[in-house]
Amino acid sequence: MIKKFLFSRNDIMIHGFDLLVRLYLLKVFFQSGMTKLQSWQSTLDLFAYEYSVPLLPPEIAAYAATAGELILPVFIVLGLMTRPAALGLFILNAVAAFAYSQTDYYNMVGMMDHVLWGSMILVYVLYGPSPLSLDNLLARKFMLSGNRQTEY
Repeated sequence: MIKKFLFSRNDIMIHGFDLLVRLYLLKVFFQSGMTKLQSWQSTLDLFAYEYSVPLLPPEIAAYAATAGELILPVFIVLGLMTRPAALGLFILNAVAAFAYSQTDYYNMVGMMDHVLWGSMILVYVLYGPSPLSLDNLLARKFMLSGNRQTEY
């Protein structure tokens, strides 16, 4: 009985912490996307003259980054298409870190933020959704996972 109580409490703590990490990622990236939207002309100017995003024209990069920052973290918080959403957000963060490193505003503290966020996101790319996710709920409902559990 005590063992079961401790393990169930531990699971609650692990899944609660996981949810806090997902909410933190939502806060960071969603706020960044909202900031871009609030001053769209400034965003376009930054992408045109300051950020050197490889392979994409500045206007498309601005739209893609803003959409990614607003949509992908919501999917991660909900636990919906977690791995693809996390992979997209990881790539967005890596490109942003690269572009940031090419600016005059580069500093080590800012880069460490990107490393921290990238590490957090990478957990979801590698391990997938937690049991507190729509992915897990849908997998159980439609038995898409067979006998495999989607927990980590």
